[in-house]
Amino acid sequence: MKQKITINVNSTFKYLQLWNGIFNLTDMELRVLSILVDSQNVSEEDNLCSSKLKKVTANALGIKDPHTLNNYVKKFKDKRAIYKEGKNYKLNKLLNVNTESVEISINWTK
Repeated sequence: MKQKITINVNSTFKYLQLWNGIFNLTDMELRVLSILVDSQNVSEEDNLCSSKLKKVTANALGIKDPHTLNNYVKKFKDKRAIYKEGKNYKLNKLLNVNTESVEISINWTK
């Protein structure tokens, strides 16, 4: 029997929450990553974790030293929410908020 569920999301944070069962990010990690993603979309930078985007994110979160976010970058890499391609950090393709829709098929065999 096929089931279809439609989930509407209206923010990057909520979109990331939707996938969080796979990545197991904390609430603060979700906040940091969502601001990085939103900032990257505005600036159109290639590197998700550039110093410019980390400064914007730190300011938005009230963090004085943007270098503190390097701890989050490591956690994101360890949890595979981001990956490194050359010198740039990229968002895991599952977390691409510019995707119009995602279809998931789960096959359960007994």
